[in-house]
Amino acid sequence: MKKLIILFCMMFFLTGCGEYSEKDIVRELNKKIANSDGYTLNGNLEILNNDEVYSYDVSVGYKKDNYYKVALTNKANNHTQVILKNDEGVLILTPSLNKSFKFQSDWPYSNSQIYLLNAILNDIKNDDDRKFKKTDSGYEFITSVNYPNNDKLIRQKIILDKNLNLKNIKIYDKDDLICMEMEFDKIDYSPKFKDDYFDIDSIMSTFSVNEVVETSALEDTLYPLFLPEGTKLTNEERIQTDNGERVILTFEGNKSFLLVEETANILDEFTIIPTYGEPFQLMDTLGVMTDTSLSWSSNGVEYYLISDVLSKDELIEVAQSIYAIPSMSIK
Repeated sequence: MKKLIILFCMMFFLTGCGEYSEKDIVRELNKKIANSDGYTLNGNLEILNNDEVYSYDVSVGYKKDNYYKVALTNKANNHTQVILKNDEGVLILTPSLNKSFKFQSDWPYSNSQIYLLNAILNDIKNDDDRKFKKTDSGYEFITSVNYPNNDKLIRQKIILDKNLNLKNIKIYDKDDLICMEMEFDKIDYSPKFKDDYFDIDSIMSTFSVNEVVETSALEDTLYPLFLPEGTKLTNEERIQTDNGERVILTFEGNKSFLLVEETANILDEFTIIPTYGEPFQLMDTLGVMTDTSLSWSSNGVEYYLISDVLSKDELIEVAQSIYAIPSMSIK
């Protein structure tokens, strides 16, 4: 009988040991992340848009209290952009064009961030209606998300292994489709940062500025496949600029907008451009989002999408639908 009791106790200990309750996990994550002096992480980010998948290598560095460096390298063309927050403010560094956009922004605190541990933890802690379950491989949270510039994104699934290591996050839209997915490869909670780790000049010195082949002409005009109902292309104007070529597309109707495409200009000297708006992840690049516009650079072309009647979701939908089409009739 005594042996049976001992055996039962051992079985209870073995099966119960290592399992965490929901409160245990939130408390442990808070210790690891919120109370950390900093962290670094590496992983893979996928942006999904219909049948298109855009993949990035992601490298993140965070130092308490307000230092962030997020390097996003597009795997298709090997172009890297860096979101940097330091004493100078918030910047998007674009080494391929030798320029940076500087924001007056509270990024990254204004919304959810799929690759920042602090933001992920806050999403878990702040959602009173979150769902939690144990799985064969670990634990899973489902929480709401806050992407004010993209209302279609509504929830996320956060997956941790049995040792509470963050492994995967999926962001879903209103139709329950995955729009973004982040795989975490390595997280270091006690990194040693060099003094110039968050310094603009130091970061820029590690990149070449000749990644984009500069051209003086636009090979094709790219048109949006999505147009709001009652809106049509009414004018297309192609003009020469000091540095190349510009196409201005005018769409009029119930939801009128202007789309400008021009050859990207690689600056001779690194330049910081003051910018109004917020950093925005758009398919294969980082762009700038305001209440009435969306601008970005991709494959040697700079785009400016402007409208005072389109919602942010509509701006995004138009931008995501811009592909090369042989022609579009003007009516």
